[in-house]
Amino acid sequence: MNNQFKDPNAWDDYLTALEQATPVIEAIAVTDYYVTDTYEAMLQHKAAGRLPNTKLVFPNVELRLDVATTKRGFVNLHLFVSPEDPQHLEELQRLLSRLQFNVMQDRFDCTRADLIRLGKKADATITNDRAALAYGVNQFKVNFQQLREVVSESGWAKKNILIAVAGGATDGTSGVREAADQTIRREIESFAHVIFAGSPAQREFWLGQKDLGPDEIRARYGSLKPCLHGSDAHKLDDVASPFGNRFSWIKGGLEFDALRQACIDPDGRAYVGEQPPYSAMPSQVISHVRINDADWATTPDIPLNHGLVAIIGARGSGKTALADVIAAGCDAITPAGWNANENISPSFLARARRLVGDATSTLIWAAGATVTRALDGSDANGHMSFPRARYLSQQFVEELCSAKGVADGLVDEIERVIFESHSQDSRERALDFAELREQQTARFCQARER
Repeated sequence: MNNQFKDPNAWDDYLTALEQATPVIEAIAVTDYYVTDTYEAMLQHKAAGRLPNTKLVFPNVELRLDVATTKRGFVNLHLFVSPEDPQHLEELQRLLSRLQFNVMQDRFDCTRADLIRLGKKADATITNDRAALAYGVNQFKVNFQQLREVVSESGWAKKNILIAVAGGATDGTSGVREAADQTIRREIESFAHVIFAGSPAQREFWLGQKDLGPDEIRARYGSLKPCLHGSDAHKLDDVASPFGNRFSWIKGGLEFDALRQACIDPDGRAYVGEQPPYSAMPSQVISHVRINDADWATTPDIPLNHGLVAIIGARGSGKTALADVIAAGCDAITPAGWNANENISPSFLARARRLVGDATSTLIWAAGATVTRALDGSDANGHMSFPRARYLSQQFVEELCSAKGVADGLVDEIERVIFESHSQDSRERALDFAELREQQTARFCQARER
C-alpha cells in the first residue's frame, strides 16, 4: 500500500539505492501487507546477483489489527519469518490462511485469492486483480485474539516467527490510549517479541530503565523487548534513510538467530542509532590478530568482533591456541606460564615451544596501534612490558575452582583485585599489593612495638 515507486525502472533504482547505502545494509526484512510478493521478487533479484553485500533477507509480513488508535489508524503488527526453513513460504501462507475477516455477510481468508475477492466486493467498480488486491489489503483487519490462537496452535510459527508491533501513536500501541483499551494494549505488547520504535525513551522503557524496572517490565509484559527501527520507505528518497538516521544494529552473525538472541538480551544485542555502540574505548579493543611466519596456522589472519565474549569450537580445533596467541600479543602471559614444563602444561605455547620457531603474534587494536610479540616468549616480560589484558587460562581457572585449598594463584588474584581497587592516590606510590600492605600495616606494627 502507498506504493510511490512509479518509475518503470523502480526495481533497479530501489536495489541500487540499497547497494550504495551507507552504512552497508547487510540484512533486509522485506515488508508486505498480508502477502509475500515483494519478498519473492527480492529473492529473484538476489539470485541474479543483486545485493551482494546483503547476506540475510527474510519476510516481514505486516498485519493490520482491528484495534483502533486515537489517530484514526489501526495497530500494525509484523511477522518476522525465519528463512532457514526451505518451506517457509508455504508454511507462512498456510498460517495466514487461517486468519479470517468477516464482513458484508461473508468470510474472507487471508489469502491472495480472498483478498482480491474482498477488494472487488468492497468496490464493485474495481475489475483489475492488482487493484483489487491493494484495496482488499486495505480493508482486511485481523482479530488479535484469533491471531494469538493461530500462532499458539502452530508449532512451526512458534519456532520460526518473531512478532513485532509498532510503538507509534498513528499505527502503534502508543495510540491505544482509551481506558477501556488499556488491557488489550498490554496484551498486544506482551504478545510481541519486538517493539518498532526509534526513540531513546522507548528503548529505555522496554529495557526497564525508566519508571518501571526490569523485573516490573517482565512481570507486566512477559519480557524485556528490543526496539528496532526501519526506513519504512514508500518512495526512492526514503530507501535506507530512516528518520533521524536511526539505523537498527544487531550484535550477532548474519542469520535470523541473531534476532532471536536480541530478544533474549535486548540491552546488549539490539540498538537504534546512527552508529553501533562501542562497548569499550578503541584503545582497549583488539580488532585483528595475525600469526606471522607460521605454516602450521591454517587461518593466520583472524578479525575479531569488538564484542567477543567466547571462543567456541570442537575439541582440538585450536581454541586454547588462539587464546594463548592473543595473550602473548597482550604481554599477558606470566614468566611462570612461559617457563612451564612442556610435558605437563596445558598451555599451547608451552607444549609447542620447540615447534613455533620464529612465529610471532601481531595484534591490531581498534585505535590503530600494532604490537608484535614472539610466540616463543623470547621478548616477553621485559622491563618496559605491561600487560594490556588479564589472561586467566583454563588451567588457572580449574586450579582456582579445585577443592585442594587456597592456592597461591588464588591468593595472588585476590591481592591483585584489592590493589587495583585502590585509586592511584590511595596507593601511596606502592607498585604492588605487598608494598601497599606493608605501608598500611607499618604504623600498627610501630605502635605495637612502642
